[in-house]
Amino acid sequence: MGQLRFTKDHEWVLVEGNTATVGITTYAQGQLGDIVFVEVPAAGKDLKAGSEAAVVESVKAASDVYAPITGAVTEGNALLPDAPETVNTDPQGAGWFFKMTIANPAEVEALMDQAAYDKYLAEIG
Repeated sequence: MGQLRFTKDHEWVLVEGNTATVGITTYAQGQLGDIVFVEVPAAGKDLKAGSEAAVVESVKAASDVYAPITGAVTEGNALLPDAPETVNTDPQGAGWFFKMTIANPAEVEALMDQAAYDKYLAEIG
């Protein structure tokens, strides 16, 4: 198991070696409701931390998913365009959005760990 980090935009980042897998948290999918459409980035796309990386639409709203760190997309989750509901059923597993390289490990270190994210969720209540 790699290192798990979180953003204030409710994205999770699983770091394994030089690769980061990115998705939205259980909290985020709960806020969105039933997810009906997901657009993931293409392999090779360069992302800067904070830039738009993917789109998720639910019965309630459309939201952007942002790149939590800088790097290049190595893979988009090919399952999601045909089965967007996977994000609802397994948001922090099979419902991942994309994988990317890690250009700057310090950006990963700046993200919240599980305890800090849990505290953040309690604060926004």
